Amino acid sequence: MRLLLADDHDLVRETLAAFLLAEGFDEVRCVATLPEALQALSDGPRYDLVLLDYTMPGMNGLEGLSRALAAGQGVPVAIITGTAQRDLAKAALEAGAAGFVPKTLASRAMIAAVQLMASGDVFAPISLLMEEPEMALTLQSLTRRETDVLRGICQGKSNKEIARDLDLQEVTVKLHVKTLSRKLGAKNRTHAAMIARDAGLT
Repeated sequence: MRLLLADDHDLVRETLAAFLLAEGFDEVRCVATLPEALQALSDGPRYDLVLLDYTMPGMNGLEGLSRALAAGQGVPVAIITGTAQRDLAKAALEAGAAGFVPKTLASRAMIAAVQLMASGDVFAPISLLMEEPEMALTLQSLTRRETDVLRGICQGKSNKEIARDLDLQEVTVKLHVKTLSRKLGAKNRTHAAMIARDAGLT
């Protein structure tokens, strides 16, 4: 899997790139400006995901996102930023971003978000897309058992381990995973765990 990372902060860029490579990504090409990112997209090879720093030189707000989307010809492009603003997140997603990723995300959550976006899904922290009352209602819609299963997922446990801990059949746990994921709007187990952590459930 090839990634293009564009960020003008050397430490952020190098740290994130090193972590992504350590997690098994095949290539992470780093650049520091939007013009460099556009050049990399035109030169090839084709990338699986582009990560653009919202405030780096040349971006001019979401105009840089539009230019990168055009240059990438179908390659998903996500915004990374140190400023987590709900309005900006929604505007970026509406403009076609594959995701809106705060740099404050924990490293594991960052990796999960990158994997999610590279696979064709869209990512943004639930706290940026939902008002607090909405988030509370969503979490309250989970049954006690669904919440217990979700906590197990967040701890990295398998369905079999969760079933043993809760004294349930594994097939029952699978059903709970399916229903809680639907309620949370989660694409998969990893996404459900990310939503739960972002909402402060764990």
